[in-house]
Amino acid sequence: MDAVAIKEAKGKLRRTMLSERGAVPDFRKKEWDRTICDRLLSIITANNIRVVHAYIPFLSEIDIKPVIENCLQKGIKVVAPKTLKARQLENRVLTSLNELETGIMGTLHPANPEVYSGNYDLIIVPGLAVDKQNYRLGYGGGYYDNFLVHHSDALRVGIYYPFQLMEEVPREQHDVALDQVIIPE
Repeated sequence: MDAVAIKEAKGKLRRTMLSERGAVPDFRKKEWDRTICDRLLSIITANNIRVVHAYIPFLSEIDIKPVIENCLQKGIKVVAPKTLKARQLENRVLTSLNELETGIMGTLHPANPEVYSGNYDLIIVPGLAVDKQNYRLGYGGGYYDNFLVHHSDALRVGIYYPFQLMEEVPREQHDVALDQVIIPE
């Protein structure tokens, strides 16, 4: 597949997955989200995770707020991204889910201006689709691929609903594979 065809295939798959994810019944979403959160908490405990990079969920994204709250209560450092221009993330220390502000594209990030530049033990990665080789399809900005390539020592875990698992997602040279994927049955 040439570069143009790959971009078109990614765009079509993004639209399909956004539509399907938005159509998940509320009871099913809550069930799947709880299962995913339980598995994330098990990973955090089993690996003695001390620093977690976690997105703040919005719209139909998987709700990982219970994981974030649990980490904050246990004294685990939580860092969340603020989306900047030029495919960059400013990673800010999160102290409370009650102290958030809205950024570009409607995403939420910590209002706390303290920027974190250290290492991560765990990076929780959102996305729209994933394949059996752990390559993900994100939202198309390249933010996470650009970020993940600089944090290969961290455990990079993607979280998805069952219908988001594909045999193969369209892939470009810069795409980064995840270390692990959580998908509820």
